[in-house]
Amino acid sequence: MNVGPIRGASVDAWRRGGRKLAALALGVMLAVTACGGGGKDSGSGKGDGKGRDSSAAQSKQSEAVIAIAPEDGAKSVGTSGVLKVGATRGKLTEVVVKDPDGERIEGEISGDGATWTPSTHLAASTRYTVHAVAKDSEGRTAAEDSGFTTLTPRNTFIGSFTPEDGSKVGVGMPFSVRFTRGITNPDDVEKAIRITTEPAVEVEGHWFGNDRLDFRPEKYWKAGTKVTVDLNLDGVEGRPGVYGEQDKRISFTIGRSQVSVVDAKKLTMKVTRDGKLVKTVPVTTGAPGYETWNGQMVISEKLTVTRMNGDTVGYGGEYDIKDVPHAMRLSTSGTFIHGNYWGGDAFGNRNASHGCVGLRDVRGGWDKKAPAAWFFDNSMLGDVVIVKNSDDATIAPDNGLNGWNMSWEEWKA
Repeated sequence: MNVGPIRGASVDAWRRGGRKLAALALGVMLAVTACGGGGKDSGSGKGDGKGRDSSAAQSKQSEAVIAIAPEDGAKSVGTSGVLKVGATRGKLTEVVVKDPDGERIEGEISGDGATWTPSTHLAASTRYTVHAVAKDSEGRTAAEDSGFTTLTPRNTFIGSFTPEDGSKVGVGMPFSVRFTRGITNPDDVEKAIRITTEPAVEVEGHWFGNDRLDFRPEKYWKAGTKVTVDLNLDGVEGRPGVYGEQDKRISFTIGRSQVSVVDAKKLTMKVTRDGKLVKTVPVTTGAPGYETWNGQMVISEKLTVTRMNGDTVGYGGEYDIKDVPHAMRLSTSGTFIHGNYWGGDAFGNRNASHGCVGLRDVRGGWDKKAPAAWFFDNSMLGDVVIVKNSDDATIAPDNGLNGWNMSWEEWKA
């Protein structure tokens, strides 16, 4: 049947309308073909649909939910006990906490994957970023990122320490830290000081009061041991509202072994180096009423010449010697082993000092062959001097660097 032009429309208009209808029909056919997926069963409609179901499952979001505290953008955050990462409906697989230098904060994911806890405190006045990843039961991942800034403390403390970085010391030298503020959170402070040695040896800390912490092994250091101390006090709350501000690494080396034994009865000192007796020196120790302490003492200071005044140790007016040569400190209270040029024939014959160990010397200390000069030149900080058979008590462990006078069990307790 012939169909003529629609009345009222031109032939050209009718042709344009026909082309539009044809294009619309072709578009519909293409759309139907595209929705079929192009598989071999798409035309017949007999496909099993597995591919479509799998794609749909993978496209779902993970059900794992990650929570980070403190909240993103938080400021003045505490340096301990605030940072926490947790996951529900899934398990944490990765947590990375970094400071601006890229240094990571170590931590541990719990066995059930529900929480992550930092293993150390945070530094003060520092911005940290947190990146956490978790997986749900279907293995789908979720991730969260956050950032926060720790507090800037108003009150701080530091620790002065011995020995110095890079030094070589004797086998009796502990690592001793004295803090500028009394510490009421000793466990947190001690945890922030990490000591490693080569070769490895167990090292434990002991507090003397609330402002001094010493570390040592059970027995004297082995000669040649390398000791490294990480003094990570920055951000540690040593007492309420008072935070550490040090982050320092100190290294020192143990030199040869030298232990000298003073016998207050025999009036001799036997110097043993690396297990071999190298010299026996006549000495004088404390006179009756001024006896020298017994016990293990560590050389903590060496002075080529010094002034000794009885007023400084409670013996006012009894002596004031302005040029004592070759003096080495053994206690905080004023016990020295030193050169003595005024003792006459006391060395090896009688005890005549006010509590120090005296070795024969010359005024000005110029004679290098004198026993005091020889011992001074052959000693280093950290060498051990043991006094025995004196009529006095054993020196207190905190009177100088003399913690060796405590048993290992007492030290660890």
